[in-house]
Amino acid sequence: MLLAGGTMLVLAVIAGQSLGWANKVFHVAVDPRIEAINGVLPGANCGGCGCVGCMSYAEAVAEGKIAPDKCTVGGASCAEAIAKIMGVDLKPSWPYRPVVHCRAHYGDRLGRTEYRGEKTCTAANLVSGVQGCTYGCLGFGDCVVACDFDAIHIVDGLATVDYEKCVGCGACARACPRNIISMTPFKRGRMLAVACSNKDFGKDVKAVCKVGCIGCTACSRTSDLFKMDGKVARIDYDKYDPDQLESARVALSKCPARAIVEIGEPTPEDLAKVAEEEAPAIAQADFKTTVDKTQWQG
Repeated sequence: MLLAGGTMLVLAVIAGQSLGWANKVFHVAVDPRIEAINGVLPGANCGGCGCVGCMSYAEAVAEGKIAPDKCTVGGASCAEAIAKIMGVDLKPSWPYRPVVHCRAHYGDRLGRTEYRGEKTCTAANLVSGVQGCTYGCLGFGDCVVACDFDAIHIVDGLATVDYEKCVGCGACARACPRNIISMTPFKRGRMLAVACSNKDFGKDVKAVCKVGCIGCTACSRTSDLFKMDGKVARIDYDKYDPDQLESARVALSKCPARAIVEIGEPTPEDLAKVAEEEAPAIAQADFKTTVDKTQWQG
């Protein structure tokens, strides 16, 4: 027993020394700023910053590969805390929010047919003839499922953003198979946007949608804020100055299709205008596949 005990003691000493040596030789120094940055992040792991998760973002910031203000969920206070840890000054920036470049509800869409396939936008986008416009919102709610913040809903067939809840993670834009949701810098709470993605000629647009941009160029001729992308108007947000939008508002009033809209958080004046109106009910998509109704035998 003494021999066995002595042998075990010697082996334990040798193992301890080996582990201590390995710990020193293979030790990897961890930047303390990484843990500090990760500590102030919200831990949502939403991917809105472009990284896999919060720890990945913390590592990228500590290495100087990404700016400290890219956490859309944490917002300005989080960015300030990270900048303080890094010892840098924050550059002026704006939060990015999704813009749905379509405003056609079910009643505005022409050439619609009954779709009996899987009730998702990804599946419906592979089928021709679901609706006349091949650019517009399909309304099956892939964006709703992707959003972890309950900030986007399908209202009468159209994806509609709740900007009071939205944190700008970009999940809805990544989920849209038609790429009609774009992440846009919101230089103010209320922004102008072109709510159409149809690049066809005007007569073709009118044949499939009641509210689509007809490419008349009235907006681009009125304001240099607008430019034509094929036959559809687009806003150059690099030139967007919220304090100098006189010509842009003139363009809004001249748009015959009313495809230029104001989006974002409503101002007190906006709320006062609709104070007595009844809010529409939110239609929730029924996410079922054709397999759900199959009757199995055997």
